[in-house]
Amino acid sequence: MTTTTSAVVLLTALLTANGYPTTGGRGDRQQQQQHASWDDVNVVAHGLLQLGQALREHVGKSKAQMRELNAGLRSLNATLQRLEEQRGDSSQRGTAARGLGEDDQVWDSRVEELRQRMDRLEQRVDEVVRKPALDILHLLLVHLPPLLLLQILYCCCSLIQMMAAQNRRIDQLLEKIKQQQDKLEKQSVHLQALQKQKKKKRQVFRVYDFHNSWHHCHGYACFAKDCHELFVQGQRKSGVYTVQPENSQTPFSVLCEMTPGGGWTVIQKRSDGSQSFDQTWDSYRKGFGSLNGEFWLGLDHIHALSSQGRCVLQMELSDRSGESHVTSSEFRLDGEERQFSLHLSPETGSSGSSALPFSTADRDNDLSAGEHCAQIHSGGWWFGGCGDSNLNGDFPSGRGGSRDMFWTTSEGHRTALRSTVIKIAPVSTQQ
Repeated sequence: MTTTTSAVVLLTALLTANGYPTTGGRGDRQQQQQHASWDDVNVVAHGLLQLGQALREHVGKSKAQMRELNAGLRSLNATLQRLEEQRGDSSQRGTAARGLGEDDQVWDSRVEELRQRMDRLEQRVDEVVRKPALDILHLLLVHLPPLLLLQILYCCCSLIQMMAAQNRRIDQLLEKIKQQQDKLEKQSVHLQALQKQKKKKRQVFRVYDFHNSWHHCHGYACFAKDCHELFVQGQRKSGVYTVQPENSQTPFSVLCEMTPGGGWTVIQKRSDGSQSFDQTWDSYRKGFGSLNGEFWLGLDHIHALSSQGRCVLQMELSDRSGESHVTSSEFRLDGEERQFSLHLSPETGSSGSSALPFSTADRDNDLSAGEHCAQIHSGGWWFGGCGDSNLNGDFPSGRGGSRDMFWTTSEGHRTALRSTVIKIAPVSTQQ
């Protein structure tokens, strides 16, 4: 572009000089014009045709480049609008930063490609104009009349002005693209800052909603609130799992029994007499035994599990003759401030009346006046009367005795037991 402008300026100066007479110049000029050959005129005309064609191609390419730049600008505007919408909801977009990074890479390459095209375009114009302009300028000055040269000069100036206007328009578009790119980069930095703030605010304990139920997280490990929730999540294998009820500060291990209807949390299991159940109040509160054998889950854990909603307590009993008995009832367990009182509905023959406090040998809370049922029968239980039942008594040795574990049916029959399993689950498992 610089070469073309210089050539036009030089041509103007020469034409101005040719427009005034010099000493002995008019006769010589007429003689020179008379002797100008038609071949030279044809050469000049051909050169002008090449120049015009080159300029026309340049204008066409410039228009195409402008259309492409306009399309790129519109696309950038759409992307910026989408990012501004995403910014308003950035807390819900775990993958927003990654998506914005990909957009940045795409538009970085796009802007770089446009810049390269502009560089090639300017280089092409210089190549087209530089050499032909100088050659044609020489022929024009030698062979054409001043009036025709002025007309050609006017056309060239018009084309130069058009190209200059197009170049200014392209520069403006590039500047707008640069501004849009700057906005995109600022949006990316802002989203990255939001993500860092979110990570810093992450707490050791977090709560998540899963299938309309609560999950608790300890560190980076999340736990279901009971065995039934594990069943809802897809667990179908019975075994030991870690759970954390809603109102429990720490997770703990439980034995889960998965059935076709749902997951049950086992709170007591006896089968071989390997674990002594003649324990203190504190042991019954915390729990004892092995989840892979005989155990008592612990009154604190049972209270936490049963406080999450309506629950069912089911007892599976096997007597010495091999007969099995199953009884279930909706229940609720109070906290230690109320001696872990048991509420059953409907009432069963296993416990007598409702609201039975828990008793152990070192904590007499039973409803029997004048007797300490836990000392008489051994172990800890919800005693209404000393003759009701005791699933935590001594494991039977074969001779029988008042301290062995036993069960009294609703008909009043006392049955010596060989094995017991007590488990709880939400009421929904029974529906």
